Amino acid sequence: MAYIKILTIPDETLRKPSKPVTAFDASLHELLADMQETLRHYDGVGLSAVQIGVLKRVFIIDVGNGVTEYINPTIVSFSGKQKGNEGCLSIPNEWHKVTRPNKVTIQFYDRNGAMHTETYQGLQARAVFHENDHLNGILYTDHVKKQKSEM
Repeated sequence: MAYIKILTIPDETLRKPSKPVTAFDASLHELLADMQETLRHYDGVGLSAVQIGVLKRVFIIDVGNGVTEYINPTIVSFSGKQKGNEGCLSIPNEWHKVTRPNKVTIQFYDRNGAMHTETYQGLQARAVFHENDHLNGILYTDHVKKQKSEM
C-alpha cells in the first residue's frame, strides 16, 4: 500500500473516459488500497482512479463515516438541488460554487464483485456526482463554466 502522486490539470489523462473493471482480483484490491492511502495522504473527500493515472471505472469517497468503494458505478436516479463549494485534488487550491442534485441513487460493485444500490443526500451525493464525472473525463470546473454561461 502506497500513496500515489495525483495528476493535476492540464494533464490530458484527466479528460479521458475510464473503462469498466472486468476482474475483481488482487490487482483491483491493491489499486483500492493505494487509492485509500492516497486519499488519506492528500486529505481528500473523494478520489477516482483516473486521478492517479488508472483509467478504470473506480472511485472512493470518505465524507467522515469511512471509505466507500465504488466499482463500475451507474447513477440510477437523482433529484433536488444543492449549491455549495467544491474543490478537487486535481485542481489544487481552487474552490467554486457548483449546483448539483441533492439526492442520488447509485448502483455499484464492491471489491468482491457484489452489487449494491444506495441512496445518498447532501455531501455524499455531491461527492458521488463529482467522482463519477471524473470517470467520464469531466471536471467540476466544466460545471462552473456551464452554470455561469446559463446565467
